[in-house]
Amino acid sequence: MTFSICVRESYEDDEGTTQTRFGVAVTTRLPAVGTLCPFASENGAVATQSLVNVELGRKGVEYLDDGLAVEDALQALLNADEGAPQRQLHGVDEDGTFVFSGEECKDWYGHIEGDSYTVAGNLLTGESVVEAVADEYEESRDEDRPLAERLVDALEAGHAEGGDKREELHVQSAALLVESTEDREMEPYYDDLRVDATETPVEDLRETYELATEGFEMAVERYEEAYEEDELEGVEGEDNDESSADGEATDE
Repeated sequence: MTFSICVRESYEDDEGTTQTRFGVAVTTRLPAVGTLCPFASENGAVATQSLVNVELGRKGVEYLDDGLAVEDALQALLNADEGAPQRQLHGVDEDGTFVFSGEECKDWYGHIEGDSYTVAGNLLTGESVVEAVADEYEESRDEDRPLAERLVDALEAGHAEGGDKREELHVQSAALLVESTEDREMEPYYDDLRVDATETPVEDLRETYELATEGFEMAVERYEEAYEEDELEGVEGEDNDESSADGEATDE
């Protein structure tokens, strides 16, 4: 894989209650990175890359949901993984961070462990890629913008610095995932996005984010009252309006 970032942020919801959000974003010069690398829940975020072992991400988040600290959870998974020297694994939880880059990862590889965030990459043009990702995130972390948008900015900074060095691989991908402790009536559509196959992954992820934001705002305008009154399933008169299995309104 190439480079990714995991973050933890605290914020106040509309009622003034302190909440926590976790985000992870990644891009690479291979298709469908969103199916392999980024994992998150309301308890943390994990990225697995280099010679990818998807179970490190899946089980890592499961362990966080079970109450294990991120350092204990991810280190335990690596201890049981014979391919650990070829892995990169990093993440954040409510209280801490963890980063690992195996000694058999491909140059350039390395990582940064910051205040409530981690960045890692391999097969990069140089160390400046992960530094650019970290710097961009740090500069934007206090801005009043959605985390998803700022994660795209961080990927863009790394991409502009050179990113993945395998220029012969033109089919690329990017993804982001954000989860929160906040119990929201409508989950923002822009918090779970993937671009699976393109030659311009970060540019396309940004366009997808912008369209998803527009779609979310339209959906809020149309359905928010029904959500608040818990009457969505009883709405009649619009044959194409349905309530999906997970409770999100659809209009297909």
